[in-house]
Amino acid sequence: MALKMRFLYYSSKAKIKTMAELVKTEFELSQNHNAIDIIPPAYPCENERLVILAVSGKGEPDDVLRRFCSELKKAKAQNVALLIDGDEKIASRLLEVLKETGTNVIENVLYINAPFKLFGGSKVSDDEKKQLLDWVHDCVNNLK
Repeated sequence: MALKMRFLYYSSKAKIKTMAELVKTEFELSQNHNAIDIIPPAYPCENERLVILAVSGKGEPDDVLRRFCSELKKAKAQNVALLIDGDEKIASRLLEVLKETGTNVIENVLYINAPFKLFGGSKVSDDEKKQLLDWVHDCVNNLK
């Protein structure tokens, strides 16, 4: 049986969407499952085994993102992993909010640098691809 996983992103950067597509291909996530979506997603999370949240930002998360994360209870997402294009402050704040929901939060946060389209666009280097996929495999292998 395939892993019930979603990749949700809160970013306008093309590289984040490219990374989502790489994960979708690697794990053969179903097209009908709405495996990739923006935050807040068009279809609600429901009994997901793993939700990867990819967020671009610095400092405090805005209200839309914070509210979405505070609603990711265990019935919606058993495990949540963070991919951050930003600073540690936004990551630590999101980790706090997610832990309050009771879901299992994977402590290993992946930090990336996704430039705006003007400065590099959607290209993902081979090293970045390997780092991303190794990280996701590690998350999957350590699910609770």
